[in-house]
Amino acid sequence: MSVPPTAAELKLCLCHGCGHACDLTRHPHRCERCAAPLHARKTQAVTRTWAYLLTALVFYIPANLLPVMHTEMLGQGTDSTIGGGVLEFWESGAWDIALIIFIASIGVPAIKFIALLMLLVTVQRRSDWACRQRTKLYRFVELIGYWSMLDVLVVALVAALVQMRELGTIEPRAGILFFGLVVVFTMLSAMSFDPRLIWDSASHKEDA
Repeated sequence: MSVPPTAAELKLCLCHGCGHACDLTRHPHRCERCAAPLHARKTQAVTRTWAYLLTALVFYIPANLLPVMHTEMLGQGTDSTIGGGVLEFWESGAWDIALIIFIASIGVPAIKFIALLMLLVTVQRRSDWACRQRTKLYRFVELIGYWSMLDVLVVALVAALVQMRELGTIEPRAGILFFGLVVVFTMLSAMSFDPRLIWDSASHKEDA
């Protein structure tokens, strides 16, 4: 049975701007639809992904250790970290908010770190193991990346509710800044990774 030709063999390149399959024989440098620059591969994908991922890991430490908000009610002020905030909401009966913060602040970043580390290591080792599943894993990482901002939105929502009801005041602390940087750098890390690298080793072994 004949093997279907690849996009590279057909001289096709997918535009990262609009998703159009461009004919490189006609327009080798820019997309014929949106005029965005064409790149057959993401430049230095592994190096850039490692750099962004390690930066996110560094910021993840103060994001969890430093307080993310300062709450003052009835003259008493307390600083809350992400973990402490989850426990406080859970103990006060707001288990839904506690669950959202736990998933968005602890669960999602941990999944992204583990998944991207696995993808990077397997690509650098030129592994042909479960290429299709690893590609789906990368798409999943892209999908859940946007949910990381839920934690920042929940903190802003809680602060607005507390101040509207005149129950007290809530002020952001340095931890929320570091957590925002974690979200940004994990998203940049996922965007820098080139999933086509997953299939390179499988293609080389088939040719051999």
